[in-house]
Amino acid sequence: YEVFVSLPASYANSPNRRYPVLYVTDADYAFPIIRQIARRVNLNGPVVEEFILVGLSYAKGDNPVASRNRDYTPTPRGPRSASSMLHGEGPAYQAYLKTQVLPFIEDRFRADPAQRVLLGHSYGGLLGAQIMFTEPDLFRGYVLGSPSFWFDKRHIMTMEADYARTHRDLPANVFMYIGAYEVPGDSKRNTEVDMVGDLRTMERVLTSRDYPNLRVRSTVLEDEDHLTVAPVGFTRALMAVLPAQP
Repeated sequence: YEVFVSLPASYANSPNRRYPVLYVTDADYAFPIIRQIARRVNLNGPVVEEFILVGLSYAKGDNPVASRNRDYTPTPRGPRSASSMLHGEGPAYQAYLKTQVLPFIEDRFRADPAQRVLLGHSYGGLLGAQIMFTEPDLFRGYVLGSPSFWFDKRHIMTMEADYARTHRDLPANVFMYIGAYEVPGDSKRNTEVDMVGDLRTMERVLTSRDYPNLRVRSTVLEDEDHLTVAPVGFTRALMAVLPAQP
């Protein structure tokens, strides 16, 4: 694996400042888009807090689809359409983030360990939920974009219930986004499963837990589908979890 790092404009001139870090899955796509969004939204004044951006690559030499199917999923029971691919190594990838990536970044850059944020889209959003329900303290914020909560008969809901049985708090700032077309329908832009419904169910369940240190919000973005929603979802996410300080 590789990591890609983009430092904020003020980094060189602020030697005593520590910065939030945004870790993004699917780096080949998400890293350059988020880097440009972060610059653009602040052109007329600070809207989003300056942050260190870290892109998480696919496994070197791997097919990207195979890499994300393996590394971003919590169980080996993948969909039939991808039955020939390995799934379920999400816990191993989570350990890689914890033991290698986070220490690597925090040893080399002025990263604030108390302000880590993880952003993932689709299977990346599923990975974020997996981490949140097993080691929530790894990150302060979680952006779950068009999350694949349908995976393995909605196994993530079982993980949520398991967490709730043994915990009285979930310290996390959670923002979820999804496209309005991510429901079954007649358009080629629709999805086979009701991803919007799954997201709303997750938000409702989390809200019902009354965790004192959980903040959870979501947005359904009109006229967007699973492929088009990411750029606007990224923008909304940055404004939600990394707002500029007054």
